[in-house]
Amino acid sequence: MELSDIWELFLTGILRGGLYSLMAVGLALVLGVMNINNFAHAEFYMLGAYIAYFAHSVFGLSPVLAILFASLTCFVAGALVEKALFYPLRRRSQKEWIVHAFLLTLGLSTVLRNGALAVWGGRFRGITHYWEGSIQLTPGMGISVDRGTSFIMAIFAIAVFWLFLRRTRMGRAIRAVAQNESGAAEVGIDIDRIQTLTFALSCMLAGFAGATLLSIIPAYPTMGAMPLAKSWYVVILAGLGNIRGAIIGGFIVGMLESISYYWLGAGWQDVVSVAILIIILLVKPSGLFGTEVKGVLER
Repeated sequence: MELSDIWELFLTGILRGGLYSLMAVGLALVLGVMNINNFAHAEFYMLGAYIAYFAHSVFGLSPVLAILFASLTCFVAGALVEKALFYPLRRRSQKEWIVHAFLLTLGLSTVLRNGALAVWGGRFRGITHYWEGSIQLTPGMGISVDRGTSFIMAIFAIAVFWLFLRRTRMGRAIRAVAQNESGAAEVGIDIDRIQTLTFALSCMLAGFAGATLLSIIPAYPTMGAMPLAKSWYVVILAGLGNIRGAIIGGFIVGMLESISYYWLGAGWQDVVSVAILIIILLVKPSGLFGTEVKGVLER
């Protein structure tokens, strides 16, 4: 293997990993704070792509404004969904609400996916590029400006989100609820408000990912299925509900897929990834960076 091949593998793995991390962080956030397996996460990724498409192609917004608009719209949509569906479920179901929420996310996923199909049809809606040109990294290798910018924006979003969790009062409240919900309530933290914010932030991250990747992956109703599968793989590999682990795990999976594709060919990257996941879970069931996550029986 030549040095140029190693560099190409590394770069491909890093680019994939950044986007996997962005999706997985939102999924890990909801799982860690609300203890919900959110299967509707993929549909907010899809919604972000559609909104960015119409904002950029139809209404002529600049790429940055289109992506930000899509992200903010998904944030608002996530907050409304949480207040309209999950909040009443928590009030009525009490201790059993988490089991019911699992079914609710499946139903929400089906409704959103089929709603998109009914409104926009099944055809692909994409753009050729947000930004033209390519970046020449070595004499024999370059990447498109779109792909490079998507990666930079993903890393920036993850960094801002991490600083929000670590440096702001609201971020520390989210972490407190994730660690001990009862204890957080006793010190005056509004649990309902935090859970609404958590779900909205998760939807915003998913929408941001869909919007930034629009030039690479066009919008269509079932586009979120593969990103959701990759996100769950990262979350399980890193440890359920572990946000920092999800960030690192995304890059691990990206590098693993890049190497597997190079050595074994197309299709084998998924086989190798699942095989390694099984081995890791046999050795360390909580995942690579796993910590204790609130469970239904613990409530």
